[in-house]
Amino acid sequence: MSAPLRPRPAAPYGPAASRDRAVTGAPAAVTSRLLTVGVVGAGRVGAVLGAALVAAGHRVVAVAGGSGASRARLALLLPEVPRRPVPAVAHAAADLLLIAVPDDALAGVVADLADRGALRPGQVVAHTSGAHGLAVLAPAAAVGARPLALHPAMTFTGTPDDLSRLAGISYGVTAPAELRPLAARLVADLGGVPEWVGESDRPLYHAALAHGANHLVTLVNEATDRLRDAGVARPEKVLAPLLRAALENALRLGDDALTGPVSRGDAGTVQRHLARLAATAPESVPAYLALARRTADRAIAAGRLRPVDAQSLLGVLADTSRAVNA
Repeated sequence: MSAPLRPRPAAPYGPAASRDRAVTGAPAAVTSRLLTVGVVGAGRVGAVLGAALVAAGHRVVAVAGGSGASRARLALLLPEVPRRPVPAVAHAAADLLLIAVPDDALAGVVADLADRGALRPGQVVAHTSGAHGLAVLAPAAAVGARPLALHPAMTFTGTPDDLSRLAGISYGVTAPAELRPLAARLVADLGGVPEWVGESDRPLYHAALAHGANHLVTLVNEATDRLRDAGVARPEKVLAPLLRAALENALRLGDDALTGPVSRGDAGTVQRHLARLAATAPESVPAYLALARRTADRAIAAGRLRPVDAQSLLGVLADTSRAVNA
């Protein structure tokens, strides 16, 4: 277990509050004082962010989460915070209500809290969904609460180890102009950096993260399985240095990091790959084809692969696509 996140105390009332007013034009009480917080959802994200807010000096006074897994997380991360029903958490969250529930459940939770009268004017109601922006919080805004979308661009395990990973990460933030100072302050208290995302851009923002991180897990596990099929006893040992180098190179060099048979136009090699995959793991063929075709497109566009050298490769991919679809 890694050490907890080092507290990053939020600024109290006093001289710092005056500085906030001068710098941001926002009310000093909004951006400088310690916040009274409630957390709805003790999944991997909610429990960790709640613990990080405590480490920053804020008061997390109630949390909702009833499953066995949620109770176990709370015992590790927020052992002194009482569990309460969702409406009671909203009532207790005098300053900030943080809602960390699955994307498809979010609208229902917000609407129910608004219908029950559990939200109040001036209260900040924030959610941690990457896919949603402010529109999903419309019922809260209708009763005078202030809406905020605050998504950590990080994968979580729901353990104390996550706390040490928060330093320096980005948060996709969508906020009304008047709430930006508070949003920036919350992200700073969590040790992160805000990335301001427009309301209409939230789906694209989230698609990019899911494509890059979630699908990466699937891709790595596919490669691991195929190495086992090839008789490799410890595929993770083979893949770890290769994948780390590939990721670092891609982040640093972009498409110039492309290597391998597709980037060279080696049609024969790719054809043999596809034949063996079809015989051993046919479920892997469609993903290989889609990624190989997209890799070829990017290699051509980046000037890494000349169109004339790509013709045989593209023919292999097209022919195999027809065979698979048939």
